Amino acid sequence: MRIGAVEIDNFTVLAPLAGITNLPMRLLAKRAGCGLVCSEMISSNGLVYGSKKTVQLLDSAAEEKPLSVQIFGSNPQMMADAARLVQDSGADIVDINMGCSVRKILKSNSGSALMKDAPLVKRVLDAVRRAVTIPLSIKIRSGWEPSGRQAVEISQLAESCGVDAVAVHPRTATQGFRGKADWTIIAAVKKAVSIPVIGNGDVTAPGDAMQMLLETGCDGVMVGRAAIGNPMIFSQILAAAQGRPVLDLDVHQRFVMMLDYLADSVRYLGESTACLMMRSRLCWFVKGMHRAGQFRNSIRFIESQQEAESLIRAYAASIGVVLGGRR
Repeated sequence: MRIGAVEIDNFTVLAPLAGITNLPMRLLAKRAGCGLVCSEMISSNGLVYGSKKTVQLLDSAAEEKPLSVQIFGSNPQMMADAARLVQDSGADIVDINMGCSVRKILKSNSGSALMKDAPLVKRVLDAVRRAVTIPLSIKIRSGWEPSGRQAVEISQLAESCGVDAVAVHPRTATQGFRGKADWTIIAAVKKAVSIPVIGNGDVTAPGDAMQMLLETGCDGVMVGRAAIGNPMIFSQILAAAQGRPVLDLDVHQRFVMMLDYLADSVRYLGESTACLMMRSRLCWFVKGMHRAGQFRNSIRFIESQQEAESLIRAYAASIGVVLGGRR
C-alpha cells in the first residue's frame, strides 16, 4: 500500500486509540508485522502552545517507521501550525481526526463535529495541505446519520483538497462503538474516490480482515481494540492473506510481549509513569489465562520495573512457562 510518497510494507494499520497507542504500544504492533502505526490523537492547541505532555506524544523511534501522527482541532491556522510541528518531528504522515465522538472533543467543534461543516473541513484541509509536504490523511465516521452520505461527501472533498488517503469507521457519530459497523459505507467511499481507502470497524480476527477486503475493495485494514493485548493479530492477518496457517498467540508470546512492553514503557516514559500504567495495562495480555485474577491483584501497586518483571516471571513460572534471562 502507498500513501502519497510513503511506501507501506503491507495493508495492515494500527488505529489511533486515545491513551493507548503511545510509542511502546506502537513498537509492539510493528514487531508483530503491522504495516503502518498511528499515534493517539494529539491536540493541535496543545502542540502549538507547547504543552509538555502533548509534545511528548510526538516521541518516536526509527523502529516504528513509517509513522502516522493524528491531530485534532477545528481552527485552520492552528491545525496548520500543528501539522508543521508534526512534520518537523519526523513523522511520515499527518492524519486529521474527524471521527472522535467524545463529548469534550465535539464541544470544540473537532472530531466528528467537523463532518457537519463541509466548508470548515475545506478550510482546515487547505490550510494543512499548504503547511506540510508529507502525505496527509483523514479518519472519518459514517457521519451523523446512517446513510453514509456525509462520509462519501467529505471523502470526495478531501481528495479535491489534496488529501492522500482516508480511513473510514462506518459507525455514526452517535453510535460510539455500539452496534455493527456498516461496511457498505466503506465500499461506497472506495467507489467515490481514487485515493487509498482504509477500512476500520469490527475487525476482531484475521477472517474479518479478509472479509472486509473482499466486501469493500478497500486498500488497507485498520485494527484498533482487537490489537490491545494481542498485537500479533497483524501477523495473523498477514498469514491469512498469504494463505499460510494462522497461529494462535501462545502463552509464552504473551509473556515476552509483556516484558517488552514494560521495558519500552520504562525506557520512553520513565519508570514512575510506566509503572503506574503497567498496573492496569499488563492485564491486557493475560485475559482468559489461568490464575489471571491473582496476577491482576499482584500488580496493582507495582512501583519499579524490577518488581513488575519479577511478578511477570513468577506468574509465568506458576503456570509452567519458562522465560529467558533478563531483558
